Amino acid sequence: MAMKTPEESDVGIACYISNLPGFRGILKQRYSDFIVNEVDLEGNVVHLTTLDAPPEPIHLAEENETNASDQLDKSYDAEIESFRSLAGDSDADLLQSFIAQITSGAEESLSPIVLSPNCDKIHRTAIHNYFKEKFKFLVTDTIDGPDTSTKCIRVRVSSGGQSRGKMSKKRKERGDRPFDSRGSSSWPEHVGKFLRFHLYKENKDTQEALGLIGKMLGTQSRSFGFAGTKDKRAVSTQRVTVFKQSASKLASLNEKLIGIKVGDFCYVKDGLVLGQLLGNRFTVTLRGVIADSEDTVKAAADALGKQGFINYFGLQRFGSGSVPTHNIGAALLRGEWKTAVSMILDPREGEKDVIAIAREYYKESSDIDGTLRRMPRHLVAERAVLQSLKKFPGNYLQALKAIPRTLRMMYVHSYQSYLWNHAASARVQKYGSDQVVVGDIVRHQEHDDENVAVVSECGNDDSSDAFDNVHLDETSEMDLPAEGHPLVKALTSEDIASGRYSLDDIVLPMPGSRVIYPNNDVADIYHDLAKKDSISLTEGMHNVKEFSIASMTGGYRRVFQKPMDYDWCGRC
Repeated sequence: MAMKTPEESDVGIACYISNLPGFRGILKQRYSDFIVNEVDLEGNVVHLTTLDAPPEPIHLAEENETNASDQLDKSYDAEIESFRSLAGDSDADLLQSFIAQITSGAEESLSPIVLSPNCDKIHRTAIHNYFKEKFKFLVTDTIDGPDTSTKCIRVRVSSGGQSRGKMSKKRKERGDRPFDSRGSSSWPEHVGKFLRFHLYKENKDTQEALGLIGKMLGTQSRSFGFAGTKDKRAVSTQRVTVFKQSASKLASLNEKLIGIKVGDFCYVKDGLVLGQLLGNRFTVTLRGVIADSEDTVKAAADALGKQGFINYFGLQRFGSGSVPTHNIGAALLRGEWKTAVSMILDPREGEKDVIAIAREYYKESSDIDGTLRRMPRHLVAERAVLQSLKKFPGNYLQALKAIPRTLRMMYVHSYQSYLWNHAASARVQKYGSDQVVVGDIVRHQEHDDENVAVVSECGNDDSSDAFDNVHLDETSEMDLPAEGHPLVKALTSEDIASGRYSLDDIVLPMPGSRVIYPNNDVADIYHDLAKKDSISLTEGMHNVKEFSIASMTGGYRRVFQKPMDYDWCGRC
C-alpha cells in the first residue's frame, strides 16, 4: 500500500494556542530563509567565527606520528604471555603471529585480526585497556559477534604517521566499516579527549554532515556528540564534539567540504549529549504572505510573542519520506524486526532518483553488494542494515542493531513523540489553553530546570560504545530524578484553588516505565492510540530492552512554550 509523506494532522499537530484568524505564508522557500543558531547552557549564541586550528597542545602532534615499526625494536614475548593469561591460548597465539608479521615488515598489507567471541563486557574492557597499555602500536575496536549475545575485539596496526595507501584499501575486508580511534595508543593526559568545534552547514541534516566528516576522518559516527539535531533545509550552526581527533586534522577538511564548515576548536574533558543546550535562536523569513490585512499579521505575530505556542514535536521528528519514522518505531516496539527492516529499505515516494534506484534494485534483486554500490553513503541506517544482512543473512534484529545507536533509537523516540503530540492536542481541545485543570500534570515548583533532555534508555554495552549517547533532540524536556524524589504531580482541586500553578507548569509524559499520566481523560489518548498499534505502554512485548517502552524510564515535556528575545518586522 502506497504511503504519503506525513502531514501535521497525521502526527497529532491539530491545534493553535489562540483563536486569531492568522495568515498564510511560505516557510523555507529558500533554505537560507531558516537560520538556526544553537544557544548553549550559558546562554551564548553559537556562531562560526574562525576556521583556523589553534596551536596543538604539546606532544599531541608528536604522538599522532607514531609508526608501528618504530616500537617493534623490542621483544613482546613477556607481554604476549601475560595476554595469554588474560585472553587464552588461541587469542595469544593469534596475536603473536600478527606481531611477527608486523616485525617482518608486512604491516601495510596485513588484514586485521579478530579475537574470540566474548559476552563479558568487563573482560572486553580489560582487553581493550591491556592493548592501550602494552601494545601502543595497535588499535582495537569492538564488532558484532557471530550471534546477538556476543561481541568480538578487532585488532589492527595503528595508522598514525604511516602511509594509508594499502591499509585504506582494505575497506571490503572489514565490512566497509571504518576503524575508530577510541582504542588508539596514547593520548596526552593533560589534553581533553574530546575536540569541540562549531559545525556550520547549509541544506544538510546533522547526521548527513557528520557522516561526511566521519568518512573523511576514518572514524565512526558514534564518536560524535551534539546537543541537538538541526533542520536540514536551513542554515545552521551548532556545537559538536568528536573523540580523540586533532583540530588541525579537522580544520584541513574545510577546503574539501561543500556546504559544510568547521571551526572554533577547543579540547574539552566531556563530549556533548543531546539536550545540553538552552535552546536555538531562529531567524525566519516568511514569503508570499497572504492575510486579510496588515493588522491581522501584526495581531498574530504579537500574540506569538505574548502567548507562545503549543510545544509540538515538528514534522522533522517524523522523517521527510513517505515511511514515517514513528511507524518504524511502532514495529520495533512490537518486536517485528523484519517489518522494521523492510520499512527502512523499501522504496518510498519523494526521494532523489539515485536513492529510488538503489531501493528498487534491492527490492527486485535482493543483491546486497550491488545495492551497496548504488546506495549513497549518507544513508547511514540503510547501509548499516545491508552490511549486517550480508554478514548475518536473515538476522533482522542484528541488522537493526547495526544502525548507529543514536539513529536507531530515534525511531522509538519518534513513536513516543507521536503519542505526545496527540495528547497535547487532546489537552487543548478538551480544556483549552487558558487555565490549569484538575488532573493536569505539573512540575513541582522546586524543579525549575526544564532544559535538560530526557534519557530514556538502558545502559550501553561496551567500552567501545561509550559514546553512543541516546537522547531526545529537543529542549524543554526533563530528566527523571531518583525514585523517592518526584518531579511532577497531578493537580487536585485544592491545588487549583491555591492559584500556585499556571499554564507554564503543565507537562505531559513521554511514555516510559517511571512516568505518571494525567489524572483525567487525556491519559486515555496515550493508551488508546498505542492499543490501535497493538502496543502496550505498561508491559514489555519482547525481551529486547532498547526497543521496549517498559524498559525505558520516560520523561516529561512542557505543553506550552514562549519564545525568548522575540521580535518581528513586516519588511526588514
